[in-house]
Amino acid sequence: MVGHGFMGAAHSQGWRVAPRFFDLPARPEMAVLVGRNPDTAAAAAEKWGWAETSTDWRSAVTRDDIDVVDIVTPGHSHAEIAIAALDAGKHVLCEKPLANTAEEAEQMAAAAARAAANGIFAMVGFTYRRVPAATFARDLVAAGTIGEIRQVRAAYLQDWLVDPTVPLAWRLQKDLAGSGALGDIGAHAIDLAEFITGQRLTSVSGVMETFVTERPLLASSSGLSGTASAERGAVTVDDVALFTGRFDGGALGSFEASRMSTGRKNALRIEVAGSLGAVSFDLEDLNALGYYDRAAPADRQGFTRVQVTEPEHPYISAWWPAGHLLGYEHGFTHQARDFVEAIMAGSQPKPSFADGLHVQQVLAAVERSAATGSAWTPTLENA
Repeated sequence: MVGHGFMGAAHSQGWRVAPRFFDLPARPEMAVLVGRNPDTAAAAAEKWGWAETSTDWRSAVTRDDIDVVDIVTPGHSHAEIAIAALDAGKHVLCEKPLANTAEEAEQMAAAAARAAANGIFAMVGFTYRRVPAATFARDLVAAGTIGEIRQVRAAYLQDWLVDPTVPLAWRLQKDLAGSGALGDIGAHAIDLAEFITGQRLTSVSGVMETFVTERPLLASSSGLSGTASAERGAVTVDDVALFTGRFDGGALGSFEASRMSTGRKNALRIEVAGSLGAVSFDLEDLNALGYYDRAAPADRQGFTRVQVTEPEHPYISAWWPAGHLLGYEHGFTHQARDFVEAIMAGSQPKPSFADGLHVQQVLAAVERSAATGSAWTPTLENA
């Protein structure tokens, strides 16, 4: 694994737990953790169970005893590491968004396509599609339960940047993060909407805003938080992005990505409305799915709260008795399970780097629309 911050902890938990709850066709061995600082890398490896550490990702990804490279670094380094690992014959799991630009994502998708011809596969880590309630929503929609999809409303709301004294972490710098709320959390909303509906966005119209344009520089960091220094620097990414979109299946969508939504901690919400019913999901209530059946008698119509903890629900049979709830970290265990099973079956794990490229193209289209004031911007630059 290259990187070991917030996402490094989540991925490590997934690799550790997956073989203990699921009957995997191969058992992951957490061989080497790579970090720039040898002391912090060693502490993370000790905490999460990695066998050894390195400060040189280039040598680590070419080692003969390494089969899989997991990339949890900031976005500006994804392309270089992933392409090198794929060219070295290693399967790759890369955190979202796939890259900082559509051009980098194109290079990564091309490298993945070359590798796939030799049985080497790559996957991008849009983990929330593996929350059981979200996967169940996809299954209901795919089965035609809510009929023809007409409207999608998706929002990912956080408030950790409301305070203007929060220091200038890498997620607030365009050269490191690519974009702000749009790419960091908006990418999740895009992927989840497309995953649940089975449709893809073809054009968008958006606006973006940075409300706090300058912040204290970072003195030290820990996860998403840190301590501020006396110096200040410019925020070069968006705080909020809003956009509408057209799907290739005819549906319309509205999207919101905000790290300035006061009072909202990690609210990824999606509602899909169809001709026969609707489904709704909220990550802050991740064990439940809202389901509306338009065919129900008029005196009993309304959203039903379905507790997604039964053995018949996706992933649940490996865990606890019905009603015993899962949490944020379980999606990463499901991700590890799905990745290992696909690799050992010799099949392409989903979402692929091609899927990640598509999301990157949507993000780029939103940025172009916001910059130009264009009403509708195709998600492919040459469309």
